Amino acid sequence: MQLRIFTEPQMGATYDDLLAVARRTEETGFDAFFRSDHYLTMGGDGLPGPTDAWVTLAGLARETSRIRLGTLMTAATFRLPGPLAISVAQVDQMSGGRVELGIGSGWFAEEHSAYGIPFPELGERFDRYEEQLAVISGLWGTPVGETFDFAGDHYQLTGSPALPKPVQPGGVPILVGGNGKRRTPRLAARYAAEFNVPFASAEDNARLFAGVRDACTEAGRDPGELVYSSALVLCVGRDEAELARRAAAIGRDVDELRAHGVAGTPAEAVDTLGRYAEAGASRVYLQVLDLADLDHLDLVAAEVAPQLG
Repeated sequence: MQLRIFTEPQMGATYDDLLAVARRTEETGFDAFFRSDHYLTMGGDGLPGPTDAWVTLAGLARETSRIRLGTLMTAATFRLPGPLAISVAQVDQMSGGRVELGIGSGWFAEEHSAYGIPFPELGERFDRYEEQLAVISGLWGTPVGETFDFAGDHYQLTGSPALPKPVQPGGVPILVGGNGKRRTPRLAARYAAEFNVPFASAEDNARLFAGVRDACTEAGRDPGELVYSSALVLCVGRDEAELARRAAAIGRDVDELRAHGVAGTPAEAVDTLGRYAEAGASRVYLQVLDLADLDHLDLVAAEVAPQLG
């Protein structure tokens, strides 16, 4: 099982904070550093304020050398699909081909009103999201020297040179995620290299993974082509005192974290991750909320990751 570090910078972080976590992620052997794409905190003052996901990843692309870099999840409401495809392809070039694009429909109404971003009703947001997936993958998949056209209800492209291209053959891997029963599995089957389930039980993961596999079969795609992954909050301590301290630092209850996250002692964390592996996850994004606690990453890298095979 691959372990990736996942951060929520809108809760309060500078670029330098994120750089420190990304560097420790690389030094301690984790597979990737991912970040959310939000412009408003969900609790606390959020100081010093939000950082832009793709500006951050561009900087990290030049200041790291091995780890994969990406978003869980870029909001389709934030950016037009053509310019987003350009930005992500450029960051892929800057990183030497280490970028992945997690993209979703967008859900947090308050951040849209706070920063003047249109926030359509859910049906329209999902329609726009589907068109964005078609545009972005279409631009990256168009051979050099040819042009790309798209006639959607929300986005229209005519004679696009479909440049620049990502470094990675076939384009940047796209992640689709969520718990939708119909449209989400269909979009994952059509566009995604990876399907992610956020903050759900192992049983729910197994059910949602099965739905995507069924959608792949219906679409004539081999379900084994996709990576199946989970995202879970991380809170591990060597003993109960250290665990309680880490839980308090992120404003969470120890029992609740044990029930819903990768939490407890290192041995408990290994057992929890094992249940998700049995459910079908080959990759887990560990949500790290206290970005100043780099020793947390050291502990997981030393006492949890080696036990996962």
